[in-house]
Amino acid sequence: MKYRILGKTDIKVSEIGLGCEHIDRKPYEQVKETIDEALENGVNIFDVFMPGEVIREDIIKALGNKRNDVVIQGAVGSTDVRQQYDISRDLPVVKKYFDDMLRIFGYVDIAMMFNVDSDKDYQAVFSDDYLGYVESLKQKGDVRHIGFSTHHPSIAIKAIETGIIEVLFFSLNPAFDMLPPDENAVELMFDGFDPALMHGIDPVRAELYRLCQQKNIGITVMKALGGGKFISPELTPFSEPLTIPQCIHYALTRPAVASTLLGCQTAAEVKEAMKYYDVSDGERDYTPFLGAVRSDYRGQCVYCSHCQPCPVNIDIAVIMKHLDIARLTPDAVPLSLQSDYSSLSASGSDCTSCGACEERCPFGVSIMENMKEAGSIFRKK
Repeated sequence: MKYRILGKTDIKVSEIGLGCEHIDRKPYEQVKETIDEALENGVNIFDVFMPGEVIREDIIKALGNKRNDVVIQGAVGSTDVRQQYDISRDLPVVKKYFDDMLRIFGYVDIAMMFNVDSDKDYQAVFSDDYLGYVESLKQKGDVRHIGFSTHHPSIAIKAIETGIIEVLFFSLNPAFDMLPPDENAVELMFDGFDPALMHGIDPVRAELYRLCQQKNIGITVMKALGGGKFISPELTPFSEPLTIPQCIHYALTRPAVASTLLGCQTAAEVKEAMKYYDVSDGERDYTPFLGAVRSDYRGQCVYCSHCQPCPVNIDIAVIMKHLDIARLTPDAVPLSLQSDYSSLSASGSDCTSCGACEERCPFGVSIMENMKEAGSIFRKK
């Protein structure tokens, strides 16, 4: 297992985490076996959005004396008033369910303002009373950090711009990234994808990822496998099914992503996910499935590193991530980004314009020009 720092929280989280939804309403023995396997493989972040008392009790029981060694994502607003997953913005109801989570887990590492997918939801969770409650939880130490979960990039951007959000829990995968911003990605996941809708990376999503990197907002990923559809020969929206390592690698190569949380429901599924660390770089490579939409990616860096190796050891994908973020405010590059760029062993200014990278790039990116621009923006000679 490898670990990353979760944005400004300074929490070190495993690159692969466990989304616990699919062990809900399963026998305790299955819950324990799944969590034991995750812990044994170094998983240290668990999403527990489910409102049911039984599953929460089963998870804390399975964690045993490991509670303080793991990161728990909890959901403010997740309820089961109607005996099924539900969302409430009614503060007394919200408090009841979150107070119960605190009773069980003691504290919550990241409290997500849960499933904010409309302007109405956004207004509700940022109302004075609701937001005041969430901020009071942090002030009292009941939660360590405030997060925000959504499937809509424009809403995520608006939330991040408030300066309140520290972590974003976001649905991120190649199909969602290629959908037009006005499409409901989650509905399409259940109703069926139309491949004709997928045309290159949605610029709003690309902006979101760059903004998160710029503002040091850590992203934890949901829906990395598209509810299992991407790995299904019958249901994949691509020309052929993806592999689990390809889906994980796509998520982990997006800017600001710290962990991708997979919905494993058995120990065997956890073991299968961990094969990500056993396969070759070629087996992780996600660019083949982009072939059908390659013309739409023309000129866009997707951070795949097919351009490597560089004869002067420039990490081109890393430079491109820095450059994409800096382009948001080219005349006022954040000092943290400037410092991070300056720490690189080779910079854009070191490019010799040999052109080898551009010959390898599957998407026709003008890498040499981008390296020159990076050298200019970051002013590292």
